[in-house]
Amino acid sequence: MLEIDGSYLEGGGQFLRTAVSLSSILKIPCRVFNIRKNRENPGLANQHLLLIRALSDLTGSKLEGDYLGSQEIKFFPGNNYKNSLDLKIDTAASITLILQTLILPILFSQNTVEIKIQGGATDTFFSPSFDYFNFVFLKFLKKLFLKPVDNIKINLKKRGYFPEGGAEVELLISPTKLHQIKAIDSGKLKKIFIFSGASIDLKEKKVAERQVSGVKSILAKFNLPIEEKIEYYQTKCPGSNICLVAEFESGILGVDNLGKIGKKAEEVGKEAALNLIEEQKNNPCIDKHLADQILPYLALVSGESEIKTSQITNHLKTNTWLIEKFTNRKIIIDEKNNLITIK
Repeated sequence: MLEIDGSYLEGGGQFLRTAVSLSSILKIPCRVFNIRKNRENPGLANQHLLLIRALSDLTGSKLEGDYLGSQEIKFFPGNNYKNSLDLKIDTAASITLILQTLILPILFSQNTVEIKIQGGATDTFFSPSFDYFNFVFLKFLKKLFLKPVDNIKINLKKRGYFPEGGAEVELLISPTKLHQIKAIDSGKLKKIFIFSGASIDLKEKKVAERQVSGVKSILAKFNLPIEEKIEYYQTKCPGSNICLVAEFESGILGVDNLGKIGKKAEEVGKEAALNLIEEQKNNPCIDKHLADQILPYLALVSGESEIKTSQITNHLKTNTWLIEKFTNRKIIIDEKNNLITIK
């Protein structure tokens, strides 16, 4: 059994998600201890319980220590993958983090799986927004598919914001083979997409439009090709979201932001625009969050991959350490040039 200290560097929920996903694929039982040890409320929270139980249920795995506040779990990977998974969530747990945990093992399995989620939040804090997940993470992931087929189909039936959730999402995933990638030159910028949305009860205040105006007030001086999409949704509670996606010839950068009570919608857009400018400074191929999210996939395919990101984060270093524990891959990080090489 692989022993993993969950307090290493960032620790946190990301550590747990990567560990159980790799365990289920590589069939390596693992014990994760000191889970979220250095956090204000250490141990497993509802969000973490939900995702590890969902993965255990999907893969027929055995799970020990899965209770609220637990700082240690044991995960024994199974072989009996289900063809469907129905999740009902009573909280505003992040749907995108749950899906990222499930997609990785399904792609490397033998089963096509249909996932239906009722409840939870598509757009909540400290996790990728739904638009980032769909238009950045999934878009780049599909570049790794050996055959140009759509093995991941996602259907957003209802948005859900923090703190009440209430979203509905369906996902159909089929296993596929992935290949290595070299992404160190992004090429020319093709277009910047602005996805701005809000709950229907904020339509009179034009929150989604004002978020876009905040973005444009920052980006206007650069004379960039911009395409915008503004939407309002029937949701369980008020909320707003914005996601900027910069598509290059060979790269993609994404940033997102959420509205908050007391914060002007224009400021939400401005913050997103400034973050996008910061991401683009060193001409990377992918943004700092995508680098962290895509790393386990690259470590599981044969051949050498090389990617240039905007920043080497502690999240990335944590993932690197954990992936090397599970695999025989060597991940070399060049912090000076923001390069990651998987050998």
